[in-house]
Amino acid sequence: MRLNMNKTILNIKNLKKNFSHSNGKVEVIKKLNFSLKKGELIALTGPSGSGKSTLLHLIALLEKPSSGKIIFFEKNLNELNDSEINKIRKYKISLIFQNNNLISDLNVIENVMLPLLIRGENRKKSYEKAKKILHSVNLSNRLNFFPGDLSGGEQQRVAIARTLIAETDLILADEPTGNLDFQTSKEIFNYFLKLKKMNKTILFATHNRELANKADYKLSIFNGNIKRTNGKK
Repeated sequence: MRLNMNKTILNIKNLKKNFSHSNGKVEVIKKLNFSLKKGELIALTGPSGSGKSTLLHLIALLEKPSSGKIIFFEKNLNELNDSEINKIRKYKISLIFQNNNLISDLNVIENVMLPLLIRGENRKKSYEKAKKILHSVNLSNRLNFFPGDLSGGEQQRVAIARTLIAETDLILADEPTGNLDFQTSKEIFNYFLKLKKMNKTILFATHNRELANKADYKLSIFNGNIKRTNGKK
């Protein structure tokens, strides 16, 4: 069944995250409340150390909140067992890391095939699908290269291709253009626009003001709180 473009897919309710260290407790995120809808492209902004990565990791189920709820497709993710969490990670939510998180001893096409192979899908069909997606991100001539042989921009495109093949509903990206030059950053953003056209929801953390302004809107984190502001200038 095709989802309505205006359907809310993620609800964050009173979300808090504390970290403990030798000098006591640090409250990184304080009672955040917001929601994301299908087909939205949202920039997550804020100064370094404001909690952008922490928030993405919480939504991606890599960390657990101190309190509050993360409701995804009307399910409270905090109440899921390990099996259900693994299913969400495989099929519903993907995260693009700033450092790409590619596997160094797998070549480009193997890295892109990985989400499908983890799901147990047919290897030959996965290969053909990965080949097609790599062509769409202009990497047809890099199929058998290893991550160490690629430029930063090429590595990030491989990470995006891996996200494209997974076809998850929610794509999270942690500073995906942070280590890239201006032109390559624009190209990466254009791939996000393609994902948006595919009715995917993309939340990307960025310090790049120009790219943030091209999003549907911005969610700005400061001092543990979040505020929505307009994008598309």
